[in-house]
Amino acid sequence: MNRFLWTERRILERVRLWSLVIGIVCMAACVIGAFFDPQQFFRAYLAPYLFYQGIGLGCFVLLMIFHVTGGAWGFLIRRFLEAGTRTLPLLALLLIPVGCGLHYTFLWARPEVVAADPNLQGKHLYLNVPFWWARAVLFFVIWLIFAYFLNLWSRREDETGDPRYARRLEILSGPGLVAYGICMHFAAIDWIMSLQPDYKSSIFGPLVASGQVLSGLTWALIVFAIFAVRPPLSEAVSDKTLCDLGNLFLSFIVVWAYMVFFEFMLVWIANLRPEVGWYLDRSRGGWWWVNWLLVLFHFAVPFLLLLHRAVKQNLAWLAVLAGSVLGTHLMFLYWQVLPAFPTASLAHHWMDFLMPVALGGIWFAWFLWQLVQRPILPLHDKNAAHAMLLRHEDLEQAEREAVMSHGGRI
Repeated sequence: MNRFLWTERRILERVRLWSLVIGIVCMAACVIGAFFDPQQFFRAYLAPYLFYQGIGLGCFVLLMIFHVTGGAWGFLIRRFLEAGTRTLPLLALLLIPVGCGLHYTFLWARPEVVAADPNLQGKHLYLNVPFWWARAVLFFVIWLIFAYFLNLWSRREDETGDPRYARRLEILSGPGLVAYGICMHFAAIDWIMSLQPDYKSSIFGPLVASGQVLSGLTWALIVFAIFAVRPPLSEAVSDKTLCDLGNLFLSFIVVWAYMVFFEFMLVWIANLRPEVGWYLDRSRGGWWWVNWLLVLFHFAVPFLLLLHRAVKQNLAWLAVLAGSVLGTHLMFLYWQVLPAFPTASLAHHWMDFLMPVALGGIWFAWFLWQLVQRPILPLHDKNAAHAMLLRHEDLEQAEREAVMSHGGRI
């Protein structure tokens, strides 16, 4: 059976309901708090929103990478990636509060601040509220168009088994990756870097994109680990495929760390006041300890552990490391966003704790709703044969080892 069993659907529906209830209750509390402190509401909203947006867009990128390159690794997590891409309509709606609170979070959205700052006046042609909205709509329209056809043709491939749909998905994914990269470069400037409009970094867009891809992969690994312990997914898992997923995980950790270090190195070499100020704001007070936590748990610990083949081939270890990196990436986004506000610190207000739960409950409920719409494994994916071959090789190797351990002959 490739589809969710009735009992599994019932469990997932119950989890989805509780997730939605928790998300709505927490969001209602934050909305009530917004009437008393609207500035805090919008500041607390931005980083968690970017976190869940990063998971959705990361799944979007990984899905296109899989369609371009193929491989058994993508066959196993394809349904989780597709469900992630189908959260993009929700994420588009959840961007509306960010736009409604621009004047609370972005200096360039306040006319009185722009009028008193010649530097902001020079950037006003690009950094203005109507143009921000126009770009945000354009970005999501482009992403949603690509995501729509990725899912439409995937469903038709399941229904018909026509190999032409696989070719269409491959052709679509190349331009889709280019379009994502261009849009994300400007979106990263609009939604994060312009919080401190004096700061300039040509690598900021790729840095944000690398974090999103890493978030998408870690999320897919966590969900994959939950479903991989039972059929039909368990019947397609092999040590080689797990090792490939672990290697991919390790690669994206290195790419993200390289981007972070490269940005810091360029700022350190140039030693210009606006750029240095960005890091000074993130090195004072409690943020100093956040820096070390990010170094340890977003890079060093998972990097060293994933160098070992035994760790990469262990599903539980992959899930634990994925959860660690995903959790610290939320901290990294807080590190990027909150120091832009002089009076803010890490989790200094109850909304900072509640907002990730509120948005996460709503987003996770939508994700589960989308996940159960399709079979857990693609029905006519050309990579299925490769995945099953690797699984068969694992079983043969286990049988050989069992015979040899009993002193028998093969």
